[in-house]
Amino acid sequence: MSDLFSAAGLDEGAPRPLADRLRPQTLRDVVGQDHLLGPDGPIGGMLRHGRLVSMILWGPPGTGKTTIARLLAQETELEFEALSAIFTGVKELRAAFDKAEARRKVGKGTLLFVDEIHRFNRAQQDGFLPFVERGTVTLVGATTENPSFELNSALLSRCQVMVLKRLEDPHLAELITRAEQAMGRRLPATKEAREAILCMADGDGRYLLNLAEQAFAMRGEPGLLSLEELTAGLQKRAVAYDKDREEHYNLISALHKSVRGSDPDAALYWFARMLEGGEDPLFIARRLIRMASEDIGLADPTALMIAGEAARSYERLGSPEGELMLAHAVIHLATAPKSNAAYVAYKAARRAAAETGSLMPPRHILNAPTGMTKEQGYGAGYEYDHDTEDGVSGQDYFPEGMKRPVFYDPKGQGREKPIAEALERISALRARRRGE
Repeated sequence: MSDLFSAAGLDEGAPRPLADRLRPQTLRDVVGQDHLLGPDGPIGGMLRHGRLVSMILWGPPGTGKTTIARLLAQETELEFEALSAIFTGVKELRAAFDKAEARRKVGKGTLLFVDEIHRFNRAQQDGFLPFVERGTVTLVGATTENPSFELNSALLSRCQVMVLKRLEDPHLAELITRAEQAMGRRLPATKEAREAILCMADGDGRYLLNLAEQAFAMRGEPGLLSLEELTAGLQKRAVAYDKDREEHYNLISALHKSVRGSDPDAALYWFARMLEGGEDPLFIARRLIRMASEDIGLADPTALMIAGEAARSYERLGSPEGELMLAHAVIHLATAPKSNAAYVAYKAARRAAAETGSLMPPRHILNAPTGMTKEQGYGAGYEYDHDTEDGVSGQDYFPEGMKRPVFYDPKGQGREKPIAEALERISALRARRRGE
């Protein structure tokens, strides 16, 4: 049975990382994915009925995607053929399909595991379709990216998407126990250091075992590593963030919704997560300006000014000083009264304009710079609002024959309360003018 290691020509007697030595040997040994592998899970159900379908395993790093694929082949007695999209081209794919066709002729099935399947381009993904459709291979693809964005709809329609969960602390603790059994001794770390290792792993089982292996190597003699010794000796993990992929949009969405939900603490957290991940602060600044108008609007007119000034301040100061001004804006927006009335009004006005774009303005509000335009009635009957008793004439400014719509409907939050009251008064004046 081939796998990624034997395909690379590695000697099975060579030293192996702890994470590889502890790779589960049965599906029962896989931790944290009972929702898929348990008796009531979709994969567990397939195995119970003896029929495995093509699937995409989507989940964070270190959650068992490769291991599950290998064990599925073992459980179903399929030949395990492993490829990595990073190192595989058309030639290697063609060879894998040819071998699968040859096995099929002698009654042997193939489970084709493709790691990082999202890295294949659209044409390469299309190449799988006839072989999956005919059953030449049972495809198991692994990806850390959202399949809806990265994979062809045609390929997705032929596969089931299985979502793997990041490992929780109890699952990570179980892996530590297995590591201790393999090493024949307790993890040489104090309680605080042990908890730090779980925290640093951030739900990644493989990374956790790598950290544990480093800890064992750091303290070979009796004694425990303190938290300070551990953090000094272990390499800090890079934040899981890719500015060009789904995480970029997930985190800005989390920031936006935290601001909209008036939670300054959560908003600051997601803001900081993006900065730690290397996001361009000016991208965040631009989105804060958008939030100020979309979710706060006229309920707090200063929100847009503060967001804009924070962006300008960052442009002047740069990092790290300018990031404080952006944090200032995040807190202001999150704590400001909320209204999306301006945003809703804008969208409604755009829809109406698209539907009635050929209607002319009423003649009484048109300028009449020439005698001919005056003869056409341009400007006739226009009332200068400042000269009226109430400062508002109540005239109709919509096209003739167009039913008057209401686009802007202030909710009465914050500064929109007096605006709502003023508009109600103007509406009454307009109604009196029409004799209603």
